Amino acid sequence: MGEPRSLDPAALSNTWAHQATLGNALYGSLMINNDETYELEYKMATDFSTTDGGKTFTLALQPDLKFSDGTPLDAAAVKFNWDRLKDPALGSTTIRQAVQIEATEVIDPATVRVTMVKPNPQFGQAVVAGALNWIASPAALEKGQQSFDENPIGAGPFTLANWMRQNAVELEKNPAYWDAPKPYLDGLTIRTVPDSNQRLNTMSTAAAELASETNWSNIHKAEDGGLSYLVSSTGGGQVAGMNFRRAPFDDERARRAVSLAIDLEAVNTVVYNGDGEIPRTLFPEDSPFYADIPIGETDSEEAQRLFDELAAEGKPVAFTFLSYPTTESRTLGEAIQAQLSAFENVEARVEVVDYAVATARAGARDFDMIVSSAITQDPDYGLTMAFDSKSTGNFLGVNDPELDAALDRGRFGESIEERKEAYEQVQQRIADLSIGLWYTRAVPGVIYGSDLNGVQLYTLGSPLPEEFWISN
Repeated sequence: MGEPRSLDPAALSNTWAHQATLGNALYGSLMINNDETYELEYKMATDFSTTDGGKTFTLALQPDLKFSDGTPLDAAAVKFNWDRLKDPALGSTTIRQAVQIEATEVIDPATVRVTMVKPNPQFGQAVVAGALNWIASPAALEKGQQSFDENPIGAGPFTLANWMRQNAVELEKNPAYWDAPKPYLDGLTIRTVPDSNQRLNTMSTAAAELASETNWSNIHKAEDGGLSYLVSSTGGGQVAGMNFRRAPFDDERARRAVSLAIDLEAVNTVVYNGDGEIPRTLFPEDSPFYADIPIGETDSEEAQRLFDELAAEGKPVAFTFLSYPTTESRTLGEAIQAQLSAFENVEARVEVVDYAVATARAGARDFDMIVSSAITQDPDYGLTMAFDSKSTGNFLGVNDPELDAALDRGRFGESIEERKEAYEQVQQRIADLSIGLWYTRAVPGVIYGSDLNGVQLYTLGSPLPEEFWISN
């Protein structure tokens, strides 16, 4: 996972490649989704339902929930957390979900009424995928970031013992956890290891019990070495996304030229030793939303023709790939750069920055090409968040009325047949728009050793540490 910039849940991201284990450990979860059916299952919440097609929801809590300092985790605490996540100054990735909420209202100590800006019957899937699922003490948050980072107050299975920045977060068992006798472990130590080879070596030498993993090659090597793994089933994938908002990729021809120029099989060989799964279609064949619509093709002659055409108009294609400080991200950028060097009238550069800078640049939309994603379980959350023109999570600046209309039809379809038809149109528009290079199906997964039991994932590879137990 990436080093957290703060322990405030607003600063954490509930995906396998970021701080999912840490967030679940400190704050627990209101609810989860089943990793096979995607149906909601309840934890600290007992209900999140709508009777009016998704315009309003009722959130009900377990009775007598307490934060680790003994103060109540009640409806007022949920309202405080959910309302503040809409504040742009926090810089939370969960603002993408939070701004869909128009208002929250405390009905009684265990009940919150949530009114949406626009109806969204699938909103529960968005709640579990981010910091809306993690509730911190309002009183502790109001003391400011420095104070909160020294003593974060949540209601999760663990509490903070020590945070050694750029090294490790040490956690200890919360004896007041609501779901006793969980957690089963006395403590957890969470470290940031961005290098994929170092992660695998750490697991292979039993220096750690579990690693969140982003790399198919590591998954396969771990299996060969006798380790276990779990990967959440998903559609979509990771994409080297192109910024529609500025040159050169505000011109569809430039996006299409780069897409056609890149041989994704060669990229897979370089980045994943050929072990990655390239998403040839947006949904896998076992998905009810599968359609045989290619989202990536290679045609070097057409690519060169488009590069030449743009250069003749005084618009030669030149761009920078903004890389995270991981082996995978840097190698991907270098592979794209190397392939494009064989073409004329195109120049690609690679800029490697740390997580904080990359996150800030992505938030400010200050990039040409960056690793982005549209990872789907139920397709509404992942695709609408990434590609609807009005979504704050639309980092690439995609703005297409036909795509917006199809996404709406998919959200409100009353049968699987209606939703399938809508998402077929979504897939066609995404293919036609040349969003970017769909280079791998995501790996929302974990590797773990033979002594670790109770490993369970929800949403995008998010582990539940209260379920872990060690066998000797």
